[in-house]
Amino acid sequence: QRSRTHTINCVTFPVPASALEQQLLKPNEWSYCDYFWADKRDPQGATVSGFEVLLQKQLKGKQMQKEMAEFIRERIKIEEEYAKNLSKLSMFPMAAQEEGTLGEAWAQLKKSLADEAEVHLKFSSKLQSEVEKPLLTFRGDNFKKDMKKCDHHIADLRKQLVSRYAAVEKARKALADRQKDLEVKTQQLEIKLSNKTEEDFKKARRKSTQAGDDLMRCVDLYNQAQSKWFEEMVTTSLELERLELERVETIQQLLRQYTTLRHETDMFNQSTMEPVDQLLQSVDTAKDRELWVKEHKTGDLRPVDMDI
Repeated sequence: QRSRTHTINCVTFPVPASALEQQLLKPNEWSYCDYFWADKRDPQGATVSGFEVLLQKQLKGKQMQKEMAEFIRERIKIEEEYAKNLSKLSMFPMAAQEEGTLGEAWAQLKKSLADEAEVHLKFSSKLQSEVEKPLLTFRGDNFKKDMKKCDHHIADLRKQLVSRYAAVEKARKALADRQKDLEVKTQQLEIKLSNKTEEDFKKARRKSTQAGDDLMRCVDLYNQAQSKWFEEMVTTSLELERLELERVETIQQLLRQYTTLRHETDMFNQSTMEPVDQLLQSVDTAKDRELWVKEHKTGDLRPVDMDI
């Protein structure tokens, strides 16, 4: 009878013909607990377990989160620099001597730069407290330690599996040796080489039976170790899946907060323009001319022809 299983890297899998009978633990969910049982090779040719692949995903997620926080930090710096430059520009005394209603509109336009600077400062401050800081603090320093603990736990169970598998192979070889010895002793008994032959045969049969029992015990211990590893793999991979879901949803929420703040900034910036728009609509060239003429006139008597 052909074996229905084969062992790869000390883990026992069904042969392809039997594999069809296996159902996924969580069908149609692409769950971590269904797709990371085998080992694979990395680009350097080293063996990487399925669990390590899942673990790397977690650590990469932590790194992505850190880089996003750094990106937001750069955005904050740009906002702060922009606000500083706007504020400085608003205080430049350029065209300060413009008069009348146009002078009022110009003064308001300059003031709007200071108002806009304030808007950008508020935006940068909110970015820091509501986006950057949560990105940095979500999953603190203990996260990597927890992942390491997880890794060691599963790796220890896998090592135990390797050692139990080695014991099975050793017991299998011992049984094969005992069976060969029993065959020899059986042949010797059939041709009755000596009086001692029957005693040797019984001894060989006893040892062969003992070797068979040893193999069954080793296989049983191996299966127990594999079951324990299997259970912990399912539990831990589902926990990693939950953590990844939590990470994605948290970052999605923080990036939504970024867009909300950005829209608010546009709205506040727009409001800094409203007084400028109103004053520009109120610019009255006739009134400005009247005011200017009243202030600067040099005389309203016009020249006339000279008398003889």
